[in-house]
Amino acid sequence: VWAVAGGALPAALERPLQEPLTSQRIVLWREALALAAEHPVRGAGPDRFGALNRAVEQGAAPDGKPHSAPLQAAAEQGVPGVLLLGAVFGWVLLALYRSPRPTPVVLATGAALTGLAAVASVGNALSFNQITVGAGLLVGLATAGEGGEAP
Repeated sequence: VWAVAGGALPAALERPLQEPLTSQRIVLWREALALAAEHPVRGAGPDRFGALNRAVEQGAAPDGKPHSAPLQAAAEQGVPGVLLLGAVFGWVLLALYRSPRPTPVVLATGAALTGLAAVASVGNALSFNQITVGAGLLVGLATAGEGGEAP
């Protein structure tokens, strides 16, 4: 995602990605990276991508989102936001590693969350409350201790 947004890929690798990702999404990613470069430490502010993005004015995305969780965090919250996003994912994986739940439950949860992270990096999956609440519920169930005993 970062390489495509920054134009760091050779043309031979970028051309095949343009069709499944769409050129509009790549424009949004580049705008988000440019906004993050303008405000690297503090970001532009929460929910400001739509207001400051020139591609949205041209009809690239009516929802005003860059359709990438890490790029949205970089544009709106700067480097600390990206670091916190990565830290939360790492913390959840560590909590799953230490979970008292059976191995199949932990592995299935880890695979589901890794899949969600992959989808969120190229799409706007985390923009929907139902998905973030469902992911939190899944993590909570997979990391909860064995209960049911009265003190």
